[in-house]
Amino acid sequence: MKALLVGEYREGKLLDSTYELLGFAERLGVEASLFLVGSSTQLPACSGTLYLADVAVCDEYNPDLHKHLIVAAAEQAKADCVVFLHSSYGWDLAPRVALALQAGQISEVVAIVDGGFEVGCCNAKMRRLVQPATARTVLTIQAGAFTAAMPAGTPQVVPQAVAATNAQFEFVGYEPAEAKDVDLTRAEVIVSAGRGVGKKDNVPVIAAMAKALGGELGASRPVVDAGWVDHSHQVGTTGQSVAPKLYVACGISGAIQHMAGMKKSEFIVAINKDKDAPINEVADVLIVADVMQFVPAFTARLAK
Repeated sequence: MKALLVGEYREGKLLDSTYELLGFAERLGVEASLFLVGSSTQLPACSGTLYLADVAVCDEYNPDLHKHLIVAAAEQAKADCVVFLHSSYGWDLAPRVALALQAGQISEVVAIVDGGFEVGCCNAKMRRLVQPATARTVLTIQAGAFTAAMPAGTPQVVPQAVAATNAQFEFVGYEPAEAKDVDLTRAEVIVSAGRGVGKKDNVPVIAAMAKALGGELGASRPVVDAGWVDHSHQVGTTGQSVAPKLYVACGISGAIQHMAGMKKSEFIVAINKDKDAPINEVADVLIVADVMQFVPAFTARLAK
């Protein structure tokens, strides 16, 4: 089985998340080649074939042109699957490429199980196993779901010819995200509330612990969706990606989207009644306890 991995290049730099594609390919056990609209001065460290289109000619984003280039590279590589990151670039291009290749598309893959692809459902509260029904498949993988591979070597570059297209719009640039009330990216300590805190009235208990530790209050997506905490406190792929010295997860099960946003924390403490919760796999310290019993007692001890 052969896979074409679609890397990403933004504002003059190869994105590190491109190496997560290589990690996915290793996990899947396929022969992989890479496609990139980028620069010959910013090549990924990997062996194998790299289908490279010059960003100076193609722009960092041009959906019609990039689609044609990816389809052409998939044909050259005889790829059985084309794999994107589940990013704004992948969201837009994957369905275009799937239609052009007459391939089925599976979005936001978080794991590989028995040859099938596991994806989230029911607002990421559950997962389902999906099998492709077409000869070719287009996939997008969730950020942080697969460990980045760091291979050595220099790729064999195959320059991609650029065909003229009637572009419907022009790429202008990137617009900074709206400033948030709380910048968790600068916090050295974050204490996050999850669905396990029970109700909105219990969130101040978690906030008090964050204050006692000299940190900031964070939150998981279900807590934000429920209206218990403002979105500016959300940690995860749809919130803020953080890397504090200490991250305390209170009543958080550990959905892939949340863990992707905090996996770079130096030290992780998980407080959860469920000793088998996914977040426990990345925690340095696991406290199996009722959050609303443990946290007030711990905060009181800190005060002394």
